[in-house]
Amino acid sequence: MTTIPQGPIAERFDSEASAGEPCVYAIATLDTKGAELSWLTDLLRRIGVAVRTVDVGTLDSPTVVSDVSREEVLAGRVISETDRGEAVTEMGEALREFLVAQNSRGQVSGVVGLGGSGGTALITAAMRALPIGLPKLMVSTVASGNTAPYVDGCDILMMHSVVDIAGLNAVSENILANAAHAMAGMVTHPRARTGSRPALGMTMFGVTTPCVTRVREMLEQNGYDPLVFHATGAGGRAMERLVESGLIGGVLDLTTTEVADELVGGVFPGGPERFDRLLAARIPVVVSLGAVDMVNFGAPETIPPRFSDRRFHRHNAQVTLMRTTPDENRVIGRWIAEKLNRSVAPLRLLIPEGGVSALDAPGQPFHDPAANAALFEGLSGALRATSQRRLIRLPHHINDPEFADAVVRHFSEIAAAAPTARDAASER
Repeated sequence: MTTIPQGPIAERFDSEASAGEPCVYAIATLDTKGAELSWLTDLLRRIGVAVRTVDVGTLDSPTVVSDVSREEVLAGRVISETDRGEAVTEMGEALREFLVAQNSRGQVSGVVGLGGSGGTALITAAMRALPIGLPKLMVSTVASGNTAPYVDGCDILMMHSVVDIAGLNAVSENILANAAHAMAGMVTHPRARTGSRPALGMTMFGVTTPCVTRVREMLEQNGYDPLVFHATGAGGRAMERLVESGLIGGVLDLTTTEVADELVGGVFPGGPERFDRLLAARIPVVVSLGAVDMVNFGAPETIPPRFSDRRFHRHNAQVTLMRTTPDENRVIGRWIAEKLNRSVAPLRLLIPEGGVSALDAPGQPFHDPAANAALFEGLSGALRATSQRRLIRLPHHINDPEFADAVVRHFSEIAAAAPTARDAASER
């Protein structure tokens, strides 16, 4: 293990940064990608974009001099000399803290990174800590595969490097030039926010579209700016990140199918922290049970063998849905209730007793009153009702107009009781 000293170097950079203009932070492991990052940043500077280069190498000495050294990024952290994976993780944590600190001072106009698998994991971990809307571009050798671990619910733009980032050639120079011009466009032409309607978050699936569409249209008529998120795991996390950043002042979490995938093992899990940011923000929240009757998988051949005897519905060639059982629904209901029991702001949990998705209706493949009864019993038995936290059972299907009308009515009531949240959303 080796310790990188703190002191005058970091203090000098902080002083210079606080006095300087916002700039793009260009980041790479400069023991292996110095020439490539220099080529990209030289082009950015010729375009007229202010840039600071950052070294996050953990192995050999850098091949070029950076504006921000790895020592400045680490700021006294101890990193492993023998375990590269551990060293990359530690550097990623240090970079995250460094960029968050610089952004809090108004010093970051955008972030661009270059990396292979290790560098991509390191740099995107830090990017995900920055606000939604701040330009983030990652040129990566792994951008053509599954990018979910790197992007998650954030707005990182992934650009496939096509060739390895190992030298300058006819292909890499074209890719890096495109990256430079893309970043220059984002930071030199920021989009000004129009209007001052308070933003709300909503979750939707295809099987809850009639409900969410009607609710969205009524909220728009009432002066709100509803933001609809596809409930695919990353969608729910993106919504919660925007809540945490203060950009959303209320939530109508009508499609909580991500909980079913989290607990049963589907491909769209919401994560163990689902709901936590919503509740911590103390904003008005309406929750329902949209699409909790299903767990999502890919093509049929990808479904784990342990589910071979279950009830399935083929949504399309790449998406297969599995009906949740009474036992699973009971656990899902308790899990949601235990989360919501932590709320202190106005919250309403609306139960659509007539069915929770388009597939859960009489004559449809997932219609199962016994499974729904277990879900509703699990919820009502575990939820601790208060004057602020209420459970309302409605004799409607989730896609009935009457249910959507009730959603808007209950949200309007709790939003009126929490004017500070609405006002805060309007100001941002």
